[in-house]
Amino acid sequence: MDWLKTLIKDHPTWTRHGLCKEICHYWQWRTATGQLKTFAARSLLLKLEQRDLVKLPLLRTSMIRPERKPAAGLKTVPDKHPITTSLAKLQPLKIVVPQKGSQENQRFEYYLLHHHYLSFNRTVGENIKYLIQDRFGRDLGCVLFGSAAWKTEDRDRFIGWSDTARQQNVNFMTNNTRFLIFPWITVPHLASHVLGLVLRRLNRDWLGKYGHSLYLVETFVDRSRFKGTCYKAANWIRTGQTKGRSRQDRYSKLKVPIKDIYLYPLVSGFKNKLSELRATS
Repeated sequence: MDWLKTLIKDHPTWTRHGLCKEICHYWQWRTATGQLKTFAARSLLLKLEQRDLVKLPLLRTSMIRPERKPAAGLKTVPDKHPITTSLAKLQPLKIVVPQKGSQENQRFEYYLLHHHYLSFNRTVGENIKYLIQDRFGRDLGCVLFGSAAWKTEDRDRFIGWSDTARQQNVNFMTNNTRFLIFPWITVPHLASHVLGLVLRRLNRDWLGKYGHSLYLVETFVDRSRFKGTCYKAANWIRTGQTKGRSRQDRYSKLKVPIKDIYLYPLVSGFKNKLSELRATS
């Protein structure tokens, strides 16, 4: 804290972004691919300022970005013609990884924004999107993976890792934060088949994008809405349930629906890999 306060005091003309970059350089906050973790540094600074522990430079008007609206660049509203058939007649399915700014990405955001019960704003941190299409190129669904929950009692007991191991290795997990088969699609066994397809390539895609592997996937199923049937059919393991708290709630004040916890191992020996302590400098 003394170093951080001195840094801010000695560089009154620096922007917040400049401070974030210096923090990342000094503390060696980098991703597996070498990029500076400026988002994490900014999050830290904002939390410290909220607690009156530091005083940040004023946010420059020229640096304020306009609010980003999901799917703002979508040229036409996607077709919602009902599809009621067997899975075999749609195969082989195609998995598209939408690129930033592409129409596939715009459609992906549109679908989640308008048809997923949790809606959609933007992705933060490490994530991968999958847009699912049938053999004719028609969109069928969306799958989104993002950062794993920092701490979940039943999950952590199942893995058996220590708090230190969890802090070091939670980035080797990912959370299936959104899964949507469109409401106008009626195809038996489609959801579990899609899960199988994306999980077979997820580790490879993640390694290519972020430079490190994944050992385990998690998801949280709202018990008041869903039974988790497709996850069970795709061989996910139910390991317990949440406590009905928000991931940002440190003081047990924010109540959210209780959710079932499902896990899917991507490698053998995942418990040992996640529990392994690495040397730190």
